[in-house]
Amino acid sequence: MTRGAPLFPEHKKRHRVYRGLNERQEQIFKWTAVPVVLLFVAGWVGSIVTIRKQYEEARHAQQTSGVTGALPASSATRKITNAVFDGGSSKTAYMNDAMLTVIDPLRGESGALRFATRTPGSQIVSGAPDGSTAVLTGGGTQQQVSQDFSAPANPGIYKLAVQLEQATRTIDEFNLITLVPISNKRGGKIGLYYLGSWPWESGGQPRSASYAPPAGFIEVTQQNQDTYISKHFRLRDFLTKDQHNVWPKYLLVNSKMIDKLELAIQELESQGVNVEHLQVMSGFRTPRYNHSGGNTGGRANLSRHMYGDAADVFVDNDRNGQMDDINRDGRVDTRDAEVLSQAVERVERKHPSLVGGIGVYSACCGHGPFTHVDVRGFRARWRGEGNG
Repeated sequence: MTRGAPLFPEHKKRHRVYRGLNERQEQIFKWTAVPVVLLFVAGWVGSIVTIRKQYEEARHAQQTSGVTGALPASSATRKITNAVFDGGSSKTAYMNDAMLTVIDPLRGESGALRFATRTPGSQIVSGAPDGSTAVLTGGGTQQQVSQDFSAPANPGIYKLAVQLEQATRTIDEFNLITLVPISNKRGGKIGLYYLGSWPWESGGQPRSASYAPPAGFIEVTQQNQDTYISKHFRLRDFLTKDQHNVWPKYLLVNSKMIDKLELAIQELESQGVNVEHLQVMSGFRTPRYNHSGGNTGGRANLSRHMYGDAADVFVDNDRNGQMDDINRDGRVDTRDAEVLSQAVERVERKHPSLVGGIGVYSACCGHGPFTHVDVRGFRARWRGEGNG
């Protein structure tokens, strides 16, 4: 006989959430725990609001008084309140992205540039994030805020920061340099410093845009001459070698040329050549000096040195004023200058926008071998003696 379903089925046993408690005890525990949790949450939110209020009051008092230093909230509470009320993490990330947008184009292909030159009122950078502004300090003036990222009207060297909403970040190891316009030149000089005149400055059509007269000059003083314009180079490295006691001096230096030199250093080091110091034997030459100053042998009438986009250089780690034996053959000659020129060749192949001239020079007239490097905009190669 088949057994049928029980007349009085048993109740299914409940799954116990809290082992060791019966059903009634579980219900009592739950109804007791809920108010406790709600009270805890209310207290936590209230504490954060209080901390935030104290933090904002302290920050307002600090800004009003001008006193600097740490605010009275602990770092832990600051992190909590900033995360809850300010969305600090996302804002920081957004600010960092904004900084990269602004600064990356100015660092060059090498990533080693620390300067950019602009004429007064011109655009510092394009593509700045919406709502951001440029904050500039230096140049002998008070802090300036530029909503359209335009260069200051007063020539000088400025530190650049980017402001987005209430956050401001300074761009480290970077200077914006506003140029002294060429219109300030009178009788071939600015102040007491003689420059001379560039071809086609008084009229006529230059053979190409790269031979047009410069728009302006960097004003170099005794105080700012050691300003780094890249990882390895300073302003003073490219000054014309005359008028030693005349200050301020005026300088042309092309950022692409500095970028090319930094890339050449990177290329040499990738090949196992240690470069602690790349000596600039000749950088910018004023037209006056190019035509009549120093040893003029081998100088071109339209030398790229007059346009600030050329440099005669050699590796000089021991600082003895001569090319080092970088090919390690036991002597210093043009073969060492060729090692440097080959590195520059590789740079041009990798970075066509930096194409220009490369010249290898042998020892002559009191100097050792060196390599001429420029960014004239088209390929040129030669060997010679003289001054590049």
